[in-house]
Amino acid sequence: MNFPILSSLILLPIVGALFLFFTKDKDANNLTAKYVALFTTIVNFLISIYLWISFDQTTSSFQFVEERIWIKDFINYKVGVDGISILFILLTTFITPLCIVSVNNTVKNRLRDFLIAILIMESFMIGVFCALDLVVFYLFFEAGLIPMFLIIGIWGGPKRVYSAFKFFLYTLLGSVLMLVAIISIYWISGTTDVIALYELGIDAKYQNLLWLAFFSSFAVKTPMWPVHTWLPDAHVEAPTAGSVLLAAILLKMAGYGFIRFSLGLFPVASEVFTPLVYTLSVIAIIFTSFIALMQEDMKKLIAYSSVAHMGFVTLGIFTLQQQGIEGSIIQMLSHGIVSAALFLCVGVVYDRMHSRLIKSYGGIVTIIPKYSILFMLFTLAALGLPGTFGFVGEFLILMGAFKDNFLVAVIASFGVILGAAYMLWLYKRVVFGKLVNEDLKQMVDLNRSEYLILTCLAVPTLFFGFYPEPLFNTIEVSVSDLINMHNLNIASK
Repeated sequence: MNFPILSSLILLPIVGALFLFFTKDKDANNLTAKYVALFTTIVNFLISIYLWISFDQTTSSFQFVEERIWIKDFINYKVGVDGISILFILLTTFITPLCIVSVNNTVKNRLRDFLIAILIMESFMIGVFCALDLVVFYLFFEAGLIPMFLIIGIWGGPKRVYSAFKFFLYTLLGSVLMLVAIISIYWISGTTDVIALYELGIDAKYQNLLWLAFFSSFAVKTPMWPVHTWLPDAHVEAPTAGSVLLAAILLKMAGYGFIRFSLGLFPVASEVFTPLVYTLSVIAIIFTSFIALMQEDMKKLIAYSSVAHMGFVTLGIFTLQQQGIEGSIIQMLSHGIVSAALFLCVGVVYDRMHSRLIKSYGGIVTIIPKYSILFMLFTLAALGLPGTFGFVGEFLILMGAFKDNFLVAVIASFGVILGAAYMLWLYKRVVFGKLVNEDLKQMVDLNRSEYLILTCLAVPTLFFGFYPEPLFNTIEVSVSDLINMHNLNIASK
């Protein structure tokens, strides 16, 4: 194709944001801003669907590649997609319009500015998954911090400034070493082009330090234990749409980075540090699951469950097995859908009762039945019930782990049991039981926009739970080629 479809995906939200920036909406409800933002994100989603339909699933080569000279003899603007990255672009463009719709109920002030931040953030997130140059990747990867910092710091809860700075400092400091590593790679190899680096390879004597430098950034952003403490604070203080974007997309950027760069560029070091990743992943799965069981704040419980689920992701990636890596990708996609839905479910009751404490609820099943049914679906998906999207990834990850390290797989399996415990315990206390709080009787069931959003998330949760074949067809060849390239590099060293 001659049409720059990937650049269009990256730039269209920026164009929408610029339009909003130079538009003064005199309407008190900011209807123009909402419609412009929603139209922009829906068009972007349709373009990404066309991209997926046009994608050739029989090859692992990067497709729709665009390259322009940026800084001569140093950096080229280069973007492209393979079977792995295209699904994350789809996830991003699918979640963003739902966030735009959700602001009807959650954001009450400076709505136009909030929508501008979301649109700019969508551009940066898509850029991360398209980038085929290390410097371009780094710029998109770090630029995404700025709109999220503003979303938490301006529209967040009472401790929003503390949480925003904690989020920013943790993630920025972790990425400084990655920047040093990228400069070192240019010094060693003479290029930052990802495709060229795959072909050239990086000298084994440099790989350990470079791997650790990239790991310092990805581990914080994933987040892995023990550098996960910024996440619960950020989630609790962020507005609902901010929590959705943070859980559904931002965390996946680091998981994608592990696959694309840690495995792709540093195969020898990945083998060396696999025991470290296994250890941290298992601790994250078990330890944070116990912490989740103790939470009284619904948002904090779901935030800690995200740490546990991402522990499964990092575990699966470093099994270096077809099932493990495919499972990790599917798990990231399912977690993106299900965690977004759970945070939106919390937002629904918070908008009505202005409390996220579990003890404030109970017995609401007869008052808001539609909400209770959809909340139940996403709860079951989060704990990995067969027939839901959440089951597919976890099952494959554990299959890959059993092949590579039986003991690690057995320990991680307990995380599935703990996940069922804290999710069912949450649902029981919020939805069932006695109606102690009389104020709950005033609650109304889902309005039109809330029902639309949760239904849109329920459809892929069930569809891909029963029929994940389209996703496997997209990623299979790319994952297989990545593993073959990894094994060849190990053999040659």
